[in-house]
Amino acid sequence: MPEDLNWAIGGEAGDGIDSTGKIFAQALSRAGRHVFTSKDFASRIRGGYTAYKVRTSVDRVESVVDRLDILIALTERTIHENEDELHEDSVIIYDGERSTMQDVEVPGDATALEVPLKRLAEDAGGAIMLNVVALGAACEVTGFPIENLDESLEKRFGDKGEAIVENNKEAARKGQHYVQEEYGEFDYDMETTDEDYVLLNGDEAIGMGAIAAGCRFYAGYPITPATDVMEYMTGRVDQFGGKVVQAEDELSAINMALGAARAGARAMTATSGPGIDLMTETFGLVATSETPLVICDVMRSGPSTGMPTKQEQGDLNMTLYGGHGEIPRFVVAPTTVSECFWKTVEAFNLAEKYQTPVFLVSDLAMAVTEQTFSPETFDMDAVEIDRGKVVDENDIDAWLDEKGRFKAHFAAADGVSPRAFPGTTDGAHMTTGLEHDELGRRTEDTDVRIEQVDKRQRKVETAREQEDFDYREFGDPDADTVVISWGSNEGALREGLTLLADDGYDVRFISVPYIFPRPDLTEEIESADDVIVVECNATGQFADIIEHDVLERVQRINKYNGVRFKADELATEIKQTLDTPTEATQ
Repeated sequence: MPEDLNWAIGGEAGDGIDSTGKIFAQALSRAGRHVFTSKDFASRIRGGYTAYKVRTSVDRVESVVDRLDILIALTERTIHENEDELHEDSVIIYDGERSTMQDVEVPGDATALEVPLKRLAEDAGGAIMLNVVALGAACEVTGFPIENLDESLEKRFGDKGEAIVENNKEAARKGQHYVQEEYGEFDYDMETTDEDYVLLNGDEAIGMGAIAAGCRFYAGYPITPATDVMEYMTGRVDQFGGKVVQAEDELSAINMALGAARAGARAMTATSGPGIDLMTETFGLVATSETPLVICDVMRSGPSTGMPTKQEQGDLNMTLYGGHGEIPRFVVAPTTVSECFWKTVEAFNLAEKYQTPVFLVSDLAMAVTEQTFSPETFDMDAVEIDRGKVVDENDIDAWLDEKGRFKAHFAAADGVSPRAFPGTTDGAHMTTGLEHDELGRRTEDTDVRIEQVDKRQRKVETAREQEDFDYREFGDPDADTVVISWGSNEGALREGLTLLADDGYDVRFISVPYIFPRPDLTEEIESADDVIVVECNATGQFADIIEHDVLERVQRINKYNGVRFKADELATEIKQTLDTPTEATQ
């Protein structure tokens, strides 16, 4: 038996696939096992293939792999979709009594378990519980104590009453007992531990990081896959005096957030795909008015509506260059689910320290992935809040002109002006999206224009000097092969390094969480024999940036079919890239 177990449930949208998968993932994490999940779902309410996959181990797991051990198939298509990942020890659980499943052909040497899921669920109280029957069957196959599933069922159905909870527990046991009586024992035996893990996805980590950072206003419009940020914050931020507003569209959302930020609140909005396009005009106003604002872009497949429920890292150029005119900004891209928390905290500090908009860039793969962490990973006592150059009644005199007017856009040497919250004595001022002078009054004076543009741009240079925009490094630091990536690819690459090392390939992996400003990789690239940039887009947007920075050509591994990278897939791709002669080596 392998050290990790890969389990999946698949069917059609509307079949309760997501909730069933999460119940099992929670049960595993409560049993002290590490969990890494992935989802495949269609952009529709009902119909279309959807699946939830769980990889679990007592050791940490950071990627999905091309192997499936246990498959709960609610439709025949589920088997076909996962056929390439099945092996001779795989077990497929399905309801052979359903008319659509009576002629199922199990591929290869996989073991088929025909379990009357619907009939057993009806015996337990209702056909709606057939997925829970399947979970009970999976517990028996894997040797996973079903008592751990009970806790998850209590959490999921507790608000529906004790009777519903008990019915679900009974349904799980009917599945367990049926497999036990009809099929006997299996080779799987899942170990449990006493560890206590937190299970959350990237969107939830961003929401948690925003609250920890002091965000007290969130405005957003529901859009896949960013909606979970808003759902996480709804109700929770209220406990700290904050507010979540569901706006009528993305334009309203960013403008509401801008207004809250102008009023002195730490504010944020999050969106995806077309939503980030709609926010671009206000993004320029945020920068010109020097308002601190965090804008989260959870990327998905584009352009246009694209594939709303599929993975891609295609918005990099948009976050770097989007907007008319020249707009100073920061672009921060977390590389792990846990880093979504910490980089969100950092984004709020950067926004207020430099009074400029910050793009917090995630992607669908990270947004929907649920992963286990020790509670210490999110140490709230380690969260530091820096509100920047805020002035009050005690020191505002230094920032008044000869007529006692507050110079909100003072051309400071570091580019960062003083900031007064509304209500501050002598701090009244105006700000406009038009070019303005130090007092915020509109102007077309050529000298003032140059002064203000230069001032706003100096913020970036000041940040380069004061902040640590460094990369994260893994693998062999002395290797002649350097692999560079950004965003959610880190976990798959880290696991891929082990596979590469087993095959005799030494690799140095550089993961970059800062897109702008970003670390200078010139020395690292010049010292390498081979440089490969890995990303989920068609044109190699980050590779283009690196080539621009270092004036060296790099090799590229690009994936843009809507599916995230897997560890074993990346290891194979890297080996093939290294073993294929380039023009420079021929």
